[in-house]
Amino acid sequence: MRIIFAGTPPFAAQHLEALLGAGHDIVAVYTQPDRAAGRGKKPQASAVKQLALTHNLPVEQPQSLKDASAQRQLASYNADVMIVVAYGLILPQAVLDMPTHGCINVHGSLLPRWRGAAPIQRAIWNGDQQSGIAIMQMAAGLDTGPVLLQKEIELAANETSASLYEKMANFGPPALLETLANLPALQQQQQPQDDSQATYAHKLDKAEAELNWSQPAAVLERHIRAFNPWPVSWLALPEGVVKVWQAEVQADANKAPGTILQADKSGIVIQTSDGALRITELQPPGKKAMPAAAFLNGRASWFTPGQVLALPTPTDS
Repeated sequence: MRIIFAGTPPFAAQHLEALLGAGHDIVAVYTQPDRAAGRGKKPQASAVKQLALTHNLPVEQPQSLKDASAQRQLASYNADVMIVVAYGLILPQAVLDMPTHGCINVHGSLLPRWRGAAPIQRAIWNGDQQSGIAIMQMAAGLDTGPVLLQKEIELAANETSASLYEKMANFGPPALLETLANLPALQQQQQPQDDSQATYAHKLDKAEAELNWSQPAAVLERHIRAFNPWPVSWLALPEGVVKVWQAEVQADANKAPGTILQADKSGIVIQTSDGALRITELQPPGKKAMPAAAFLNGRASWFTPGQVLALPTPTDS
């Protein structure tokens, strides 16, 4: 089959690499325009573009696929199917209808659960015990198309977004290859999603990474794992913003939420609305992440037992 591949980050590049390794005919690669990155803010090619160029594949980087000229260019590749993995651009109906077998998408959840931009993080934060990879026939709505194939992934008790991302990067490419090998049959057997069971994984916001001590300790511990490695959970102190990388749930001391119960080499224990949270790895402003013992060396005054940390200011939703 003649395949157009559309994707941008390393996760997408791993799928493109699998397609190339399996000998599929990639007639064009679509990816986001180069973005300024690094200290010098120089334009940097996406992981997908870099891989495509090493294989001498045609690369297209339109600002939008709604433009008529961009659609004519895409149509000129006469593709049998378009594979979309974390591309980042909306595909209008005209594009969805172009390839013979339409467009298929690799999504990081068991649809219809966690449609949207951040399924990995939302699943962990919510306390889900299971996630997975869904290969979906794309439709005009947000992740609403029928499912062709799903692979389940069990979440570990200490799962972070980083570790679940790696699991999905291992599950996704084989699932995609399996789908392509059986595409006509899977399309005939496709399973419509039950919209009444849908949940939405809204895009992450740095503001929601702030820890709120009025929440239960178990929720905050999941919050920290969900926001690792980006944007990283944080709390505001007079000395600056401190990022929190790792913590565990402890018994509480029946104090006001935000009360610092303990601060020593074993960790920084803070009361929550239900239970307490022991922070074991954190990051001071301008420094690398470090164990609590190293953090408190020279910064013990930042976390004084009995001190009550301020709760986040409520914002209008």
